[in-house]
Amino acid sequence: MVQEEVYFDELPLNDDVLDGVEAMGFEKATPIQAQSIPPVVEGRDVIGIAQTGTGKTAAFLIPTMHRLLEMKDRKGVGALIIVPTRELAVQIDQAVEGLSYFTGLSSMAIYGGGDAMEFSQEKKALQMGADIIIATPGRMLSHLNLGYVPVGELPILILDEADRMLDMGFYNDIMRIINKTSQNRQTLMFSATMPDKILFLTSQILKNPVTVNIALSKPAEGVEQGAYSLFNKQKIPVMQEILKGEDWKSVIVFASTKRAVSEINRNLKRKGINCAEISSDLEQKQREQVLLDFRNRKLTVLVATNVVSRGIDIDDIELVINYDVPQDAEDYVHRIGRTARASRTGKALTLISPDEQVKFFRIEQLIGSTVPKLKAETDVGDVPAYDPKPSRGGGKNRKGKGKGRGKPGGNRRHQKKRPPRKGGGQSKPKNG
Repeated sequence: MVQEEVYFDELPLNDDVLDGVEAMGFEKATPIQAQSIPPVVEGRDVIGIAQTGTGKTAAFLIPTMHRLLEMKDRKGVGALIIVPTRELAVQIDQAVEGLSYFTGLSSMAIYGGGDAMEFSQEKKALQMGADIIIATPGRMLSHLNLGYVPVGELPILILDEADRMLDMGFYNDIMRIINKTSQNRQTLMFSATMPDKILFLTSQILKNPVTVNIALSKPAEGVEQGAYSLFNKQKIPVMQEILKGEDWKSVIVFASTKRAVSEINRNLKRKGINCAEISSDLEQKQREQVLLDFRNRKLTVLVATNVVSRGIDIDDIELVINYDVPQDAEDYVHRIGRTARASRTGKALTLISPDEQVKFFRIEQLIGSTVPKLKAETDVGDVPAYDPKPSRGGGKNRKGKGKGRGKPGGNRRHQKKRPPRKGGGQSKPKNG
């Protein structure tokens, strides 16, 4: 059954929130968003089962911002989001900054590894009652144990990547945090999987929850997958050998940054490979011309960011190369899904550096299959063994800091005029 498309302006959301959603370029809700937002807006507890990359962050941030704006007499912290790692805390904080642009809501990411000044800044934000706090469990407990965090009347608690937090041994920390919050809170839990330990946790902390379960799409059966474990300096030589090894007619090389795209394109051209690059730096007409040349086989290799990983309408791509490992499984599936379309077959190869091994291992877990590891045919010297070791993480002993943006009701909403309300239409990707 094909799910009916849902547009954000059809959902019961505050106008200021909708303005931020539209300014971010979002028009159609993903399945996890369409099914989670209404019950969250109603104040229900929600369990969301969805992989990274399905839009789950916005699925809880958007309705949470709506709820906070509707709470006229709220005091203290509005929503506390508990996450397993510093990286995820920063990522969610950045998403809040974009989505809340017209609301005046404040947020701060809190995690370990900072100095005394940063701890003091976190303390101030917590005491003032920042609207949205995104925190790793250990760091949040450090503040809670000092007694100045007003969470006794916390309206909304969110656990993101709950299964990963439990795998990392955070159950006791999570329960200590929860026991300091209000029994009348709304609780949202998002997890990639639903093992018994998650079921037990939900029975402990959620009240009559709505369950939203979104399955991750799988790579097409016609895609022959493979991967190379390489040092970064070996990626270009191996890729050049792959491209020169067969008479390829249509190849896409994906990279995560525009700088990498330009570097790859220059190196391939030096080797006489017929290629061109495409990224969000190009004007729309330039992009269209590059894609037209690629579709008409005037170009053999297209080097691209994720700007073309979704929705490109070319059915006969023979090979996809991931120059780097995508950030999440959904991006991986969409990238390699550019080949083997319309019941055809194709090949997808990924080049994995040592610091990308854990990320690729998690992708293998999420797609439910092990990708064969291949040996480079060109002589590039010793290569690293593929031996991913997921770390505990949790934001400890890490440097760097997300920044808070002042007290609730700040003046960010006055920085720009609101964009005009859009009608329907296709979502426009903003990344790349």
